[in-house]
Amino acid sequence: MADRRELKHGVRRLQYIKTWQLVVLLVLFGFIAATFLRLNNIGMTQRRDAVMKADEAGDSVAIQARLYDLQRYVTSHMNADMGAIYLEHQYARDFEKSQTSPGGMTNPNGNIYRKAQDVCAPKFTHYSQAYLQCTVDYLSQYAPASDQETTAKGLGTDVYRYSYVSPIWTSDFAGFSVVICLLILVMIIARLIGLLVLRMMLKWSNR
Repeated sequence: MADRRELKHGVRRLQYIKTWQLVVLLVLFGFIAATFLRLNNIGMTQRRDAVMKADEAGDSVAIQARLYDLQRYVTSHMNADMGAIYLEHQYARDFEKSQTSPGGMTNPNGNIYRKAQDVCAPKFTHYSQAYLQCTVDYLSQYAPASDQETTAKGLGTDVYRYSYVSPIWTSDFAGFSVVICLLILVMIIARLIGLLVLRMMLKWSNR
């Protein structure tokens, strides 16, 4: 008899907090977590765009500063994966410099980088490793014969590629919101399992 009363009391205690109330809390904090995760991603996008603008402007100091800012942000915020970016304009500037001989004579084929863009750009919808490799392959055909191998090796695309990894979890608003959501979800599951077990035990004791 005492066991039955304890089981009934346990069921009542679990029923104090309704499942639907926990579900409402889960939805609320889920929305908050999604908002902060989205803000983290937007922050990464803004910093990545700043790198590309600095690359286009040709300011080496600004490029390094923006890359450092991007690296710090991505590595300290969850959901800030950036993929890979390529300093295409910096590559073009360095290549054009490499095509100038010590005597000041430039490549006799003219602006071969522009020609490479005209050939490779239609093949790809966005800048990528494949796009840069296409450009390198085209440019190497027009490099001075005596310096063709040196130019191809000296301007490897990896030097102009940057990719930073975002942590799985960080101690920011997004991270803590996700933790709260997981805790609420665990509470819901534990409550449902607890109610099911207690009712089965109560049913068994009534036999």
